[in-house]
Amino acid sequence: MTITIDLTGRRALVTGAGQGVGRGIAMTLAAAGAEVGVNDLVTDRAGAVAEEIAAAGGAAHEAVFDVTDWDAVQGAVTAHGPYDIVVNNAGNAGRPDTMGMEDLQPFIDQDLAAWSGFVGVNLFGVMHVTRAALPAMIEASGGKIVTIVSDSARTGDANVAAYAAAKAGAAGLMRSVAREVGRHGITANSISLGSINATERPQEVEQEELGRLISRYPIRRRGLPSDVAHLTLFLVSDLSPWLTGQTIPLNGGYSMAL
Repeated sequence: MTITIDLTGRRALVTGAGQGVGRGIAMTLAAAGAEVGVNDLVTDRAGAVAEEIAAAGGAAHEAVFDVTDWDAVQGAVTAHGPYDIVVNNAGNAGRPDTMGMEDLQPFIDQDLAAWSGFVGVNLFGVMHVTRAALPAMIEASGGKIVTIVSDSARTGDANVAAYAAAKAGAAGLMRSVAREVGRHGITANSISLGSINATERPQEVEQEELGRLISRYPIRRRGLPSDVAHLTLFLVSDLSPWLTGQTIPLNGGYSMAL
């Protein structure tokens, strides 16, 4: 007996798919047979991934829009949809102007104006895309929604309060949506990530710092986009029809709980 995951005939939208984890998810869903809408803010990045999928024999289209702009989201989903699958991957882990972790500060020291960058992408972006895609899923009596969040949202980490709050809000949104639309055959779940090496290749980081980080993981490495993509594939497949409203840790054992 053989078990396979076949998404042939399904249409998926992956936000933030122009690089890193989003690219890995988009490539994997396409390899399973889905037509993938590759979303990114940058047209060249979205186009490059769509072309990469096509070169590998898959089907993809560019869906360039800003998840924080409701009108742009609604317009794109109307133009390119309907979608059977939505993966809310686009995120902001640092200041809006740097999109990096190096400028994170204790909550008490953080400029209140910086909060909007975290909340806009990590929470409102998820709300916008989910809200735009749901009507067609309800009409079709089926759909799969997966939102990428962070272990910072589950366990709390110092110096990332606004980020953690926004990601926790996104996971809460998925639980509420799951309760509301389950009767329509729609599932909604979150994947809570530990530290991810988004390039699939060793990064040039200070070895002592990297060693300290990895020592906190029972599986002695950082996560890879492929780790996230494979769990996402399971969640959007027919193998998980009774799994909804959950936040699933994917963190190499960094945090454990019953």
